[in-house]
Amino acid sequence: MNAPKATGPIPPEFAAGLPQLGEWLARGTPLYVYDFAVVRARVARLRAALPEGVDIHYAIKANPFPPLLGAIALLVDGMDVASAGELEKVTAVMTSHSVSFAGPGKRDFEIEAGIRAGATINLESEGEAGRALAIADRLGIVPRLAVRVNPDFELRGSGMRMGGRASPFGIDAERVPALVRRLIEAGADWRGFHIFAGSQSLDSAAISESQAATIALAGRLAGEIEAEPPLVNLGGGFGIPYFAGDEPVNVEGIGRSLGQQLARRAPILANSRFAVELGRWLVGEAGIYLARVTDRKDSGGETFLIVDGGLNHHLAATGNFGTVVRRNYPVALAHRIGEPAEETVSIVGPLCTPLDRLADRVALPRAEVGDVIAIFASGAYGASASPMAFLGHGPAAELLANS
Repeated sequence: MNAPKATGPIPPEFAAGLPQLGEWLARGTPLYVYDFAVVRARVARLRAALPEGVDIHYAIKANPFPPLLGAIALLVDGMDVASAGELEKVTAVMTSHSVSFAGPGKRDFEIEAGIRAGATINLESEGEAGRALAIADRLGIVPRLAVRVNPDFELRGSGMRMGGRASPFGIDAERVPALVRRLIEAGADWRGFHIFAGSQSLDSAAISESQAATIALAGRLAGEIEAEPPLVNLGGGFGIPYFAGDEPVNVEGIGRSLGQQLARRAPILANSRFAVELGRWLVGEAGIYLARVTDRKDSGGETFLIVDGGLNHHLAATGNFGTVVRRNYPVALAHRIGEPAEETVSIVGPLCTPLDRLADRVALPRAEVGDVIAIFASGAYGASASPMAFLGHGPAAELLANS
């Protein structure tokens, strides 16, 4: 028998079991459950850790489930969207002046929708800036415009680097002052900077280092422009533990370091507000994907549990969403969490592709047909980041619990 492979850590909120499992399964499977009690605790912890004058923004690309958006809108200071579709979802639950709109390649109708709504458009290029000014002039609306900066540094240890190199995201730092002066001269309501260097980092020191560099860069740019930015969006980058050996970020330590950096910021930033923009860290560990075993089979000395959902619902767990090395998410037999392992199995979905493998040779208690597999850390980049229409199996259901 092949030795089992390690899995990521089950979030502590669920390590003792899932007492509401029966209630959740009444909805059927496959099912995503988002436990809002976990989200609420995350926001409260972050709020307590951050220094005064730093807002919390939710990046809805992580999870745009409408009931979740309605609940989290009451807890955060702003939301960040990346399409007209996301904008429509957010403006249904939050005042549009608390919304910012980022993303390269915004089409004219999306820019117009953002300007009409009163959202802040985070400009990604000089060309986009010209189109935004022209659209605003046609509409007779003073646009709220910020500049997304492509910084000359990156977030060390991030799973997705978004700075320190040529990029479709943002405007190279050295070109930003001229553009901002152009916006101000055109009569736009300049809202500040959005500076995002990377995401999914578990290196707390690297996150603090990136925040310090971001504050210094914002001060340097503001000095060249000779104008104080109303808001400096510091981006996010806070990762969550997905795989064996991963350790959570030290949010309190990051908050203390950020307070020290802000105390030393350039005088031109004295009255600026700051924001951290997080998605995954706020909602990722609140989510569980539940799939029911429909068959178990032996082949070539291995045991396979075939479940009623797969990469069409949870692309990331199969390792097909940007993961270089295929590793196992936290996984458990849903009604026997914490019990001793009795067998080594691979968990696969119903799709006609060898890529549809949710867990590879993991040690679990024995599972029978009808039992339910739980995949944790599934609250971010799950349902909305997966090819739900692939092979026509239909979407997974979604449920917001404990809201």
